[in-house]
Amino acid sequence: MHHANPMATSKWALDPTHSELQFKVKHLMITTVTGRFDSFTAEVESDGDDFRNAKVHFAAQAASINTNNEQRDDHLRSADFFEAEKFPSIAFECGHYDAASGKMTGNLTMKGVSKPVVMDVEFSGTNKDPWGNQKAGFSLTGKINRTDWGLIWNAALETGGMLVSEDVRLSAEVQFVKQA
Repeated sequence: MHHANPMATSKWALDPTHSELQFKVKHLMITTVTGRFDSFTAEVESDGDDFRNAKVHFAAQAASINTNNEQRDDHLRSADFFEAEKFPSIAFECGHYDAASGKMTGNLTMKGVSKPVVMDVEFSGTNKDPWGNQKAGFSLTGKINRTDWGLIWNAALETGGMLVSEDVRLSAEVQFVKQA
């Protein structure tokens, strides 16, 4: 009986110049504010180039939060929200990626709390750049309730409702480069 050789494991590193990590939060219940993390890393290990059984490790620096408003960013770094000095890293570890359904489940850790999240993943394919590097692109989206991770600060509005929504929409556009 002939046995096929097991597929080689491929390692992929984030290309930060072609990647972005954003979040969106409702403000005053009428406007969506978009923010981003300017400093983050990610690596992927996969069986071959189709990303089956991919292992994903991701980390963002909480202090790199950027909503284009210095006062607000300082507030977000404080104990009311991310407590960035005490908990400098926001991490995601993929538990399972189902390429067929485009669902990735894993644990998101913020402020010392780990909870499972599900992200929708769109694999955009692979391509070689002009220098011969093999690249892979992904779009990820998801939604979390920030209070599950102890990000509970809010302010009541006179009209009822809250200043900042509990639901946070996450989106990432990421490009990886295959390691030799």
